[in-house]
Amino acid sequence: MKLNTFKFINLVVVVFTTISFSGCSQEKKDNIPWKLLIDGNTTNGWNIKGGKATYSVADGIITGKTVNNTPNTFLTTNEHYGNFILELEYKVDPSMNSGIQIRSNSFPYYRNGQVHGYQIEIDPSKRAWSAGIYDEGRRRWLNPLKDNVNAQKAFKQNDWNHYRIEAIGDTIKTWINNVPASYLIDDKTASGFIGLQVHRIRPPQKEGTTISWKNIKILTEDLYKYSKKTPLKPIITKNQLTIYEGESGWKMLWDGKTTKGWRGAKLDSFPKQGWEIIDGELIVLSSGGAESAAGGDIVTEELYGDFELKVDFKLTKGANSGIKYYVDTNINKGPGSSIGLEYQILDDAVHPDAKLGSHERSRTACSLYDLIEANPKKPMHAIGEWNTAHIISKNNHVEHWLNGMKVLEYNRGSKAFLKLVAESKYAKWPGFGVLEKGQVLLQDHGDRVAFKNIKIKSL
Repeated sequence: MKLNTFKFINLVVVVFTTISFSGCSQEKKDNIPWKLLIDGNTTNGWNIKGGKATYSVADGIITGKTVNNTPNTFLTTNEHYGNFILELEYKVDPSMNSGIQIRSNSFPYYRNGQVHGYQIEIDPSKRAWSAGIYDEGRRRWLNPLKDNVNAQKAFKQNDWNHYRIEAIGDTIKTWINNVPASYLIDDKTASGFIGLQVHRIRPPQKEGTTISWKNIKILTEDLYKYSKKTPLKPIITKNQLTIYEGESGWKMLWDGKTTKGWRGAKLDSFPKQGWEIIDGELIVLSSGGAESAAGGDIVTEELYGDFELKVDFKLTKGANSGIKYYVDTNINKGPGSSIGLEYQILDDAVHPDAKLGSHERSRTACSLYDLIEANPKKPMHAIGEWNTAHIISKNNHVEHWLNGMKVLEYNRGSKAFLKLVAESKYAKWPGFGVLEKGQVLLQDHGDRVAFKNIKIKSL
């Protein structure tokens, strides 16, 4: 049969068009409400943070170029995003390292504005951890790809690679070129900007190497409708050490499930009432605001000298509690809480203690209770949200931190410290605050307060 030339050409065009644009047609058919984050040849809606690497836009493609001797540079969205599905493509020079920031932030109080948050790794090296999850400026690797060979092999050198990133609630999932890469359950940060990283370089690395991104689009509505399942087993960080913490000597002080390692401050075992464990949270229950009226304080069974301690805590409205350290439960056998240095936990806006103290406002949140006021510009999160307390004690030098900001420091046993103690409610306790070792205490002050991610590192 002889085929008409004109009909043949039309047939080829129709077939080619169907093949070339099938994805677009399907996307249009499904009516997926994608929003483009780069529209045209401008970076309107974006700004640069960090270093001095350069970015340019042409034909809808963003290209970043490295610059010697400058910190990591980020082109970031002005808008912050919490829950979303993000897709994009990138092509990277084989000598570079880069990443996509999500739910990231830059605060003046945090390391002078350093960008920090989840990073979806771009790694063209032999390690091939592209689409793994790194915590930039904070906890380092959360979900590496050392056991995901399929994802490692999916990366295409010197070619465009496609990422799909889902961030919904406490769950982050990634795909590289449609291959499942990461599956993380972590609730450290709920929202923030999206950023495109140009990693810092130093000689002899070549200046001017490039990474390019295109087709950057986001979904923020009906996410469960469009979310994809992954066959991967999730990495869960709640009440677990991160990879870096495990390698650097941290230990969990609470396992997230049992009362192992803890007892009542004035008991031989854990209190039978007043505390409960729910969904990985250690919760002191409300008993009307009276100190130790129900279960009472709890303390570690072990003693600690020089240490770093991290505790996530969540307040209810008007609540009062505390984290004490260098505690000796034998000092006070009578009424009231056990004696020790205290990192105050308080709703400053409501609780009357915020205006009290032997020294002005020395009972506000994060203060060294009754002795030293914490920086009033401390970055306290809203009631009902999690905060991270960080206490460092080494060679009698002590620091209180909140959410990455140092809010006070002092020297145990110094003349200034002893003067403060002599003028406080602690003056009646000989040797207060100068024990070589002591227990860690979580206070029952009669208000509902939750704790999790309790971890310690002996120094």
